[in-house]
Parts: sequence; C-alpha cells; structure tokens
Amino acid sequence: MASDEQMIKIVGDQFCVPYTMQLVVKRKVESFSNVRYDVFDTTGNSLLQVDGGVWNSKKKRVIKDPAGFPVITLRKKALSWKKQWQIYQGESSEKNHFLCSVQRSNALQMKNNLDVYLTSSYLEDGPDFHVTGSFTSMSFKVWKGNSVIAEVMHNFTWGSCMGKESFKLKVYPEVDYAFILALTVIMHETDKV
Repeated sequence: MASDEQMIKIVGDQFCVPYTMQLVVKRKVESFSNVRYDVFDTTGNSLLQVDGGVWNSKKKRVIKDPAGFPVITLRKKALSWKKQWQIYQGESSEKNHFLCSVQRSNALQMKNNLDVYLTSSYLEDGPDFHVTGSFTSMSFKVWKGNSVIAEVMHNFTWGSCMGKESFKLKVYPEVDYAFILALTVIMHETDKV
C-alpha cells in the first residue's frame, strides 16, 4: 500500500484501493424531476448511488453508500459564470465540511474541461486536478500534474437517447473513486447544461 503522500484521498481512505479499479456507472432519468446514477464494480456489487433533481434551480446531487448514508454532496453554485460546483462531506453545505470546488477551465470553451481546487489551495496556486474532455464524446481523463489518475469512457447506446447511459471508470491505484465519481457526475451535468 502506498504512503499517505502518494494516496489521493479527497472523500475518504475507504474509497482508495491499492489496485486499479474498474467501475461501471449507470445513469437513468427516472422522472421529470429525478436522475439516478448507480455505481458497480466488475462483479456487479453496488458501491455508490447518486440521487438528485433534474429541473430544480439549485442543482444538488447526493452520493450515498449502499446502505443509503450520504457520503458527499455536490452543489451547483447559482449564477456562476464558469458553472462552478462545490463538494461537501456528508449532506452538509457548511464551510467546515467543504472539500473542493470544481469549475470550467474557461467560461467560453468548446470542449468541456474542468479545474478542481482543494480547500487548502483554493484559487491560489492553480488547480490541484484538471479534467480534460473530448470534442466528440463524454469520455475524459483526470490529471494530477502530468499524471493521469483516472479515465472515464462514455458508452453511447440507443438507450442514451432515452435517458439511460453508462460510463466505464478506470481509477488508478490509491485514487479516491468516490471523488472520481463526483467529477463524472459534474462533467456530465456541466456538459448537458
């Protein structure tokens, strides 16, 4: 197992494993007011769920463990020029539970790229992580410096046209997979709006 300096732990060390993790994320629009993401490992075990409204003005997504307990909350900042999202521990929105901020790299960009700022370096030294998307698909890579720490592949199917989509996540060793899931949800929500 890697030391704490090598581990990329944003949400919690229980979401960091010492091997490359392959995950499947299934997104389904359940109604006009609700969208759901379910996360599975390669054997079909449920690892995390994401719930939240589609049409509400204060976009909020809650990532929960299989027992239904809140792990983190993603909140879209209202009237944000760069479509900023904030991530908090649990279901909180209090300053002492703030983990990081995620926003578009450039407000007028053609391709969806995101910058991630941790609480300790918020907007001071540049982003701690960078997410680079593609012009032609919802696939993207997550970077820490010059190293790729995760890859997300969007699987386009005919179900994608009817509100059912799936993504394959490849999360490298000692990287927080709950954090990568949060970036996947934000990337998808930012691209759709």
